[in-house]
Amino acid sequence: MIKIANAPCSWGALEFDLQGKPATFDVVLDEMQKTGYEGTELGDWGFMPTDPTVLKKELEQHSLTLLGAFVPVALKDETTHEKGEEAALKVARLLSAVEGSLPFIVLADNNGSIPERTQNAGRVTPAMGLSDEEWKTFAKGVERIAKAVKKETGMRLVFHHHCGGYVETPAEIDKLLELTDPSLVGICLDTGHYQFAGGDPVAFLQKNAKRVWHMHFKDCEPAIAKQSRTEGWDYFKSVEKGVFCELGKGAVDFKAVKAELEKQGFEGWIVVEQDVLPGMGKPFDSALRNRQFIKSIGL
Repeated sequence: MIKIANAPCSWGALEFDLQGKPATFDVVLDEMQKTGYEGTELGDWGFMPTDPTVLKKELEQHSLTLLGAFVPVALKDETTHEKGEEAALKVARLLSAVEGSLPFIVLADNNGSIPERTQNAGRVTPAMGLSDEEWKTFAKGVERIAKAVKKETGMRLVFHHHCGGYVETPAEIDKLLELTDPSLVGICLDTGHYQFAGGDPVAFLQKNAKRVWHMHFKDCEPAIAKQSRTEGWDYFKSVEKGVFCELGKGAVDFKAVKAELEKQGFEGWIVVEQDVLPGMGKPFDSALRNRQFIKSIGL
């Protein structure tokens, strides 16, 4: 059975060091519950309580399941892998103490830290990518962290492709899948990032259903995406301008995505993510409309 969650990034609680402050975690959990969601991801470390007893109580009071956490690591550089493993295990221990082996570590590149990739999000070229040796190092880091997390907590790891990082385009995602063990590393398919990077989420599901263990429902506004490419906006400017719009108002064919998930027998969580910058928009209203849209397509 597919269940629907949301994430703190929909309230502007992002992993980046940005100006402005998002809503506090208690407000976010309260609004998630009121708008009809059953689960949440953790958000950046420290956004929610890091004491498992306190966190579990807060989640239970809001009838929410904790189902994953986003962990960014600069995987291109092997010297960062040890610290990345430590960071992932710190998060995994918290998740495991609250929900056992249910949640995912949602691993990603250290997005937004590579100037060329951040500046050209949504329009990167192969020349901006990793060399063959760098790909081996990157994949080695992903597998190292996945093994460590699974060994200590029993939790699985999914990799989140993301604009502004080294795994963004369909070709780059395919390369990572080719270089990693399919029994060890899954994919968190983010429909908005995949669409913005020039891909078709439905086609990806048709080709890689067995590797998709976790889903992020995000939309991509095509006119804003086109303007971003034409005017050369960086990733943060694109987000500020609303490239990740409310569900159903962009280019992602969510009815077709839902149909393909059901065809493939997907039984995991769908997490709504409408990335906004701190203080941007009215997250409660957007969360409510996003939940209503998902209900309208039968979820």
